[in-house]
Amino acid sequence: MPKFHRIAAFCVMVGAVAWIATGEFSSVGSAETAGGKESPTEAAPAETAPLVRTVSAVEPKFVDHARAIRLSGITEADKRTDLAARAEGVIASLALSKGGMVEAGAVVMVLEGPETVAQEKIAEIALAQKERDLAVAEKLFQGGSTSESNLTNARSARDAAAAELARAQAAADRLRLKAPFAGIVDSVSVELGEWVQTGMPVATILSLDPILVKAEVSEVDLGSVAAGSTAKVRLVNGTEMDGTVRLVAREASAETRTFPVEIALPNPDLTLPSGMTAEVSLYAKPTRAVVVPRSIITLAEDGQLGLRVVGADNLAQFAAVTIIDDTPEGLVVSGVPEGVRIITAGQDLVQDGEKVDVVAEVGQ
Repeated sequence: MPKFHRIAAFCVMVGAVAWIATGEFSSVGSAETAGGKESPTEAAPAETAPLVRTVSAVEPKFVDHARAIRLSGITEADKRTDLAARAEGVIASLALSKGGMVEAGAVVMVLEGPETVAQEKIAEIALAQKERDLAVAEKLFQGGSTSESNLTNARSARDAAAAELARAQAAADRLRLKAPFAGIVDSVSVELGEWVQTGMPVATILSLDPILVKAEVSEVDLGSVAAGSTAKVRLVNGTEMDGTVRLVAREASAETRTFPVEIALPNPDLTLPSGMTAEVSLYAKPTRAVVVPRSIITLAEDGQLGLRVVGADNLAQFAAVTIIDDTPEGLVVSGVPEGVRIITAGQDLVQDGEKVDVVAEVGQ
């Protein structure tokens, strides 16, 4: 039995050597055929056609887009002043009431001051006398009946009397308190007949037409905001109004690095109060741009943001873009070249310079 196994193993080995030799000889033949002696019965391999990908594309629709800069603000009075007593004394009259209106220059409070008023009258009489004396001295001088020094003394006396009257008038004027501008009386701190001292608070007056919305813009958006431009304001009560940017500060807040802005809103009926929360939309200078879906934004190998576009030659290219706004309709981008179509499907499967088969996007 062992002898039979040895004979079988020997036969298997001989068969394997013969099979290997046959394969080698066949390979050599194939190599020769490849070297230029092709067998007449063997057909040449067919050349593989290049792959042309199919993509969807649309014509870009260019628009002049004004980017919205949205801020939070609060309404404030155009003018606000705290009236204070200019002298001490008892309040003789008070033309102020909470919520009432005052006109610019109107006398809103008068203090008692009989001595001060008397001094004003005396100064007026003294000045009138000195002016008559001066008139007499001028006539005498012209007639040669008095000296030039007497005329000079008369003029000096008249000037001194005029100065004394001005001082008396200033003292009497301090008894009368006037409104510096037209507005609404927000608060009154005194009562008729009350004794007040110099500097004591009397009332607060607000000027609410126009009313201001104060907000702050970032240093990034500062260059897009200018005085005189239009702003849209939405108040917390739902009121929407158009206003005008009146001020753009040129110095940033040290804490926030933002720049204060003021928007003036018309308020002729004084219905808008000070201190109301507001949302402000400022609009940058219009820029030529295209609105595209967010899904078609792609990245170049260097990480640059852009789109895949295709020209008239149907060669795909990468176009770098800048996102200037984000709207409900899509991203607003600038930098899209003229004369190209934007690839909307298959943009991540093609490379720069690759030939593509373009079909119009459904619905375009």
